This record gives sequence, C-alpha cells and structure tokens, in this order.
Amino acid sequence: MWAFGGFPPSGPEAPRGRPHRNEYLSTLGRMNRTLDIYLVPGFLGFVNLGRITYFGHQRRALGGRFVALGLDARIHIVRTPPTASLPTRAARLAQTIAKTAKRGDAPLHLIGHSSGGLDVRLLTAPGVALPTSVDVERLAGRVRTVVTVATPHHGTPLASFFTTLRGQQLLQILSLNTIYVLHFGHLPISALLWMGARVLRFGELVANSELLDELFSRLLEDFTVGRRRAVRALLRDVVRDQALMLQLSPEAMEVFNASVLPRPGVRYGTVVTQAARPSLRATLAAGLDPAAQVTHAVYGALYQLIAAAPSRDARRLTPPEIRALHRAYGATPSAAASDGIVPTLSQVWGHVIHAAVADHLDALGHFRDASHDPPHVDWLVSGSGFDRPRFEALVDDVVRFIADPTLRNSARGPTGRATRKR
Repeated sequence: MWAFGGFPPSGPEAPRGRPHRNEYLSTLGRMNRTLDIYLVPGFLGFVNLGRITYFGHQRRALGGRFVALGLDARIHIVRTPPTASLPTRAARLAQTIAKTAKRGDAPLHLIGHSSGGLDVRLLTAPGVALPTSVDVERLAGRVRTVVTVATPHHGTPLASFFTTLRGQQLLQILSLNTIYVLHFGHLPISALLWMGARVLRFGELVANSELLDELFSRLLEDFTVGRRRAVRALLRDVVRDQALMLQLSPEAMEVFNASVLPRPGVRYGTVVTQAARPSLRATLAAGLDPAAQVTHAVYGALYQLIAAAPSRDARRLTPPEIRALHRAYGATPSAAASDGIVPTLSQVWGHVIHAAVADHLDALGHFRDASHDPPHVDWLVSGSGFDRPRFEALVDDVVRFIADPTLRNSARGPTGRATRKR
C-alpha cells in the first residue's frame, strides 16, 4: 500500500503501468492547486442533522490526503432530498455547485455514494435537461472526474421492495436507526428488544403501524425537541416521495443506462463493495453485543432479499473489470453477492479504482472503531471485518484517481482497471 497521501512508490517496485513517484509529483505540479470536490449522498443519506454527519469520516480523510499532496481541496457536501427523483436530486446538485464553486472554468470533481453516484452521472450526461434554471451544460463541462461508491448502476432489487408498505416502513426504521446510532453510538435496549422480537420473522417486522409508532416514540424521545422535528420531517419525506425507489429498480436502470451516456473528457471511476455473506462465521464476527447482533440480523434479512430476487441477464464484464474483482475477491462475485443494499455486480461501471470487502456504509467510514477520534460507529453490522487500514486504502485510491489526470480516460464507457490487492 502506498504511503499516506496516496503517493505511488518510485523505483523498480512501482506497479507496471502506473507512474513512478517523480513522474506523479511532476504531474501534480502542473495541476490546478485548488480543487472543488462535491460529496453527494445516497437514498439513505441525510447529510447532517445537527452533529450527525453522513460524510464526516470521508470528508476528513479526503481533506487530509489532499493536504499531504499540497493541494487545496474545497470539499462541499450536497444536501439532496433522500428519496426524490434522480432529475430532482441532480438539479439540486447543479444548484449547489453554481452557488459554491469557484468562478470561471476551475475544474470540478464529483463523488457520489449509492444513488448519489447516479446523480453525478446524470449531471454530466451530454445534453441532459434538468428541472433548474442553472446552466447545467456549462457546469458539466467543468467536471474532470466522477467517482461512484457502492452505486446501483444496474439497479437493486431492494428498490422495488421499498415501494411496498412493508418496505416503506422498514426504510423509515433503517433511516431512524442510522440517525440514532450515529448520534448516540448505540440503540437503546427497549428498541433492541422490539426489533429482536420481530426480526426473527422478517415478514412481521413492521406488521402493525401502532407498533411502529411505538418504536419511533422510544427512539425519538431521546432527542431534543428541535432535532425531533427535523427527524420526523425526514421520515415523512421518505414515505411521501417514492420517485427514487421506482427509478432504482433493475428494469428502470436499463433505460437510464441506455440514455445517460458518459461525457467525453470526464474520467469515471468506481468503488465496488461486497459484504460478508450471512453465515455462522459472520454472526460470530459481529460479536456478543446485543445491538450488533440485532442489526446484523437486519443486515442478513436485507442480504437475503437481494439474493432471492429473480436473476437477470448480467452485463458482460470486461477483462480489466474481471481482473479487478478477482484481485479483491479471488473470483467474480455471483449475482447474489451484495453489500447489503446494492448487488456487487450492479456497482461495476467505469474504471474500477478500488474493490473492498465491505458493506454499504463501511466505505463512508461507518464501521466500528471506538478508539479513533472521532469514533467510527457501525450502524448495520455485516461482519465483513472492514477497518481503519482498509478505509485508508480506499480513500488513498480515490484521492489518487482524482489527483492524477494521467490515468486512462474512461469517457468511452465502462472499462475499468484493476487495483492492487491490499
């Protein structure tokens, strides 16, 4: 693994096909020293509610590495409606860039997690029409790199499930649990008992709206009045606006990919995640903590929903994509493999800059590490073993992709190149 800051090694140990350190530093010297970077959350994202942050760990890690490279990275976090349509979310991204980016033609770099990756792809698509008065084409012309992280480029079976009554209620529970755990560090015993009693039979997890209201009341009573209102408003939006869920189905994403084309001159990179398959070993890896065991059971239920979905004709992977996946996982992931939210093969689109054994939010830094300051909190335990060194390796590869314009242009479409096995 390269040293802190993402510098590649020099000398004979440098990987074939990658620039040596002196060449890399020379390239950086010719770059614009100020970067405008935009982080776009996915459909479980909320940006922040008070001190609760979605991109907190990612933002700090990226900022530190760009400083180490002598680059001034202005990192912006975009507030998008959690479950609004992709055009609505992409329009919000365009409006945010128009308000906050440096004037002129300074380059822009976009990083989207989950469905946020589709937002940035849509923004950069040639000739796209979005519901905004912003000159989208002019902004898109300034984008130099797009990085998608755990993005459902080919859809996710959970999207169709989340449009059902039971799915909407579960999505509310997942959103509220995420907010609560990131704020307090753990779920209260009463909530754990409530969920544990029902997750054993997933079909009855949210069978009664009165029981659901009871759970929400137990969790919300620990927040301040102002924070409680903000959380309730978010949960209402999750149920009222289901446009995004309809657009993330595998069938809908076929249409998206046929019409949303890559922009020439933009380098597209992707981070792929595959979590541990639910098993006795994964359950033991989750530990003895009751909260970890309950959230691990929820993770297992989500994983099984994806695995049980009818199989579709998979897109044929390119040789570079296959090599990248083999180096990370030892073999090409099956159609049933996922990170608990998005099938792994659905995430492959563009230049594969990193592939990790991780669940959907591990890649953002939401894994368990209480010793770090600020601590990492794992809100949905998968037993994948993702940790701080693996997180740093992921961030290193993202930073290098953004900072090194000598990497192959991927504007011709999904091509990918393997990363070194960590």
